[in-house]
Amino acid sequence: VQLQASGGGLVQAGGSLRLSCGASGVTSSVRFMAWFRQAPGKEREFVSAVSWSGGTTYYVDSVRGRFTVSKEYAKNTMYLQMNSLTPEDTAVYYCAATAALTNWGVGSSYGYWGQGTLVTVSS
Repeated sequence: VQLQASGGGLVQAGGSLRLSCGASGVTSSVRFMAWFRQAPGKEREFVSAVSWSGGTTYYVDSVRGRFTVSKEYAKNTMYLQMNSLTPEDTAVYYCAATAALTNWGVGSSYGYWGQGTLVTVSS
C-alpha cells in the first residue's frame, strides 16, 4: 500500500484546511487509516483515525470538535477537515494505514505511511 498526503499549507489562526491521503496498491487489505502529526522539536502524536469499512472514528482530545476525519471509499482517499486552526496545530501531518489494528492511537500499529504534508498556522 502506498500513501500520498497532500493539502498542507500556510493558514492564519482561525482558518481551515483540508488534508487528503490517497491510497494505492493492495488497498483491499486496509482496515484502518489514521492521521498523525509531528511538531518541531516534539514527538509524533496521534490525531485521528477512521475504520475503512465502517464509520468508526477516533480523535485526540485536542482536535475533537475542530477536526473531522472522513473517507471516500471509491477513491481510496481519506480526508482531514481542520477548522479553527491554532498555532499549536502547526506540524507535519502524516497519514498511515494498517491491515490489522492493535491500538488506533499508537504509531507502531500502522505499517504503511505517507510522506507528510506541512501545515503552518500563523498567529
